[in-house]
Amino acid sequence: MNRPPRHRLVPTNVAALAAGVSEATIRKWVSRGQLTRYGTPGRSEFDIDELTRIALRRRR
Repeated sequence: MNRPPRHRLVPTNVAALAAGVSEATIRKWVSRGQLTRYGTPGRSEFDIDELTRIALRRRR
């Protein structure tokens, strides 16, 4: 999978706010393979478009 453009990547705290969940839930989604983690060790980043799709699916 290609890395998304830099302007679409957000840190864990922003990802949690965007999805309406806790930071622990974001980490759980990553460990379960439901969300792709980008970034470097100690700096997780997530694609805001992927988070939006997940959040919309959860609200249905």
